[in-house]
Amino acid sequence: MEGLGRLKRRFILATLSNGNVALMVNLAKHAGLPWDAILGAEIARAYKPDAVVYDRAAELLDLAPGASMMVAAHPSDLAGAAGRGFRTAFVPRPAEHGPGGTAEAPHGRKFDVTAKDFCELAAKLGC
Repeated sequence: MEGLGRLKRRFILATLSNGNVALMVNLAKHAGLPWDAILGAEIARAYKPDAVVYDRAAELLDLAPGASMMVAAHPSDLAGAAGRGFRTAFVPRPAEHGPGGTAEAPHGRKFDVTAKDFCELAAKLGC
């Protein structure tokens, strides 16, 4: 949570999920996530990596895609965002598949930033 707090002091933090907004609100409340906005595919009426999802998110936050960064643990999600002009950051999610699971690997793809966790991402972004 420390890394997200550091990022929030400098940037707008929003989740952009294929999960529905109600689910994401409940998750944020339960986990104490510090989102400034909760966006979802249902707002765009499409699912990531459809271009309209990323376009609608930037539009709703009144940000140009180039002034936005998609941070994700899924290279396909980052590729979709990059295709719409977003900067990208890969941060793995080691526990995504439960204890003993493995995090998705970047598969040799290049991102603007790669970090092991949100604290390292915050440091790399000057927070």
